[in-house]
This record gives sequence, structure tokens and C-alpha cells, in this order.
Amino acid sequence: MENLLDTIRNTVRAIIIRDKKLLVLKKTDGSYGLPGGAHAPEESLEQGLQRECLEEIGTHVQINRLAYVGDYFKAHKSDPPKIRHQVEFLFDCSVDDNYTPQAGSHPDKRQADVLWLDLENLDHQPLYPVSLKECINKLSKNAPVYIGVMKHL
Repeated sequence: MENLLDTIRNTVRAIIIRDKKLLVLKKTDGSYGLPGGAHAPEESLEQGLQRECLEEIGTHVQINRLAYVGDYFKAHKSDPPKIRHQVEFLFDCSVDDNYTPQAGSHPDKRQADVLWLDLENLDHQPLYPVSLKECINKLSKNAPVYIGVMKHL
């Protein structure tokens, strides 16, 4: 693959669904993503996910189970353009019933807001990578954990 960075980055993300709504980060470009981010070398996956959720959505999450693992080849806007190979660990999580969407102590640099998206309208929303839509729709159907390569568009 041309312009592929020579390191692989592990990322951890939380799939949080409550009342038929998905908790997402709204990005400055208008797209949506799941809370989470880079997994640090000294952390377990669960520790990394808790840290990322505190930083981005201002709360600890209840980690129910590892739902999916996928390879994601993410394009970076750089000169020249680069592609980063990420291994995405997606966890089925929940938050307290009284949680109100809010930014945490150290939001993502492209994070504009935290909000609930209706699952019924998810197919019409710019959620990235787009493979997440299929994953979320299959979350309760005992889908395979390894989902292969996640599509960006």
C-alpha cells in the first residue's frame, strides 16, 4: 500500500447505546465518530478506553464486552498524504442513566460536541468509518468479533 506509515496503532472505542440512541462525538467537519482513541503501550485495552472516555465524554463507562476488532486504513491529511494502519477494538459499553452528553477534560482536537444520535436515522448520518453502521446494526445479533477491514467511505 502506497504511503503506508510503518507502525500499526491500536485504538479503543466505545459503542454506547441507550434508548435507541448512539452516543457520538460530533467532529468539526460535521462527521461523527465513537468516543475513544489511541491505546497507550502501558495500558490494558480497558484502561485505555476508560481514559479516552473520561477525556472525551467526561465519564467512566461500564465495559460489557469486546464487540468487534477490525483493521482500519485511515488516510491522514498530510503532505504527502499518508495512510495509518489502525487495529480498532470496539467495546459494547454503557453509561449511567443520568449521564448527560458533555465534553471531558481533554476532548479530541477535532471534537465539537458530544450527543445522542437516533439509531433509526443512522444510515443517513456521516458516521466514520462507515463500516460502524453495519457493526452497530448487528451488535445484538452475535456477529463475529473480527470484522476484517473497515471501510472509510
